[in-house]
Amino acid sequence: MLVLSVSSGKNLGLAQVFVAEIEGRNLPVEHIHLPDLDLPLYGARYGVNGPGPGLERLEQALKSHGSLIICAPEYNGSIPPLLTNAIAWLSVISPDFRALFNQRPVALATQSGGTGQKVLLAMRQQLAHLGCLVLGRELLSNPEKSPNPETIMALVSQLQQLESSLSAEA
Repeated sequence: MLVLSVSSGKNLGLAQVFVAEIEGRNLPVEHIHLPDLDLPLYGARYGVNGPGPGLERLEQALKSHGSLIICAPEYNGSIPPLLTNAIAWLSVISPDFRALFNQRPVALATQSGGTGQKVLLAMRQQLAHLGCLVLGRELLSNPEKSPNPETIMALVSQLQQLESSLSAEA
């Protein structure tokens, strides 16, 4: 499983809780902290220098893992620009962009300073558009609501089951 933390602080901590749960089940896991990839802002003149080695690492991780967990904060009522930027880069650099997302099981989680519901909704919409199998259950935590350990365990279990069934079909 690939765990992607889209910001530092609480969402990085949330991602580490998911990683610990996955490791506790002796499953393969990789954690990528998106800010560490240092991706330049995608723009019309992207071809000059390209995105750098960080994007290649993200692309390879997506190819190597059957499922994805995204831990992202709500940013002005929507998806953090860092995540949108990474997806934009992947869409123009990858030879088969759709293969990175099509039929990929994805769990969504947020530790948000706001309500957190808007980022979950926005990510669900975008990832479903890209062809991902976004789990119905999600993890929403904010200052009034701590991350629920049972939800973390359930999301990992669902991803594990989906990965197994998709591998058996292939």
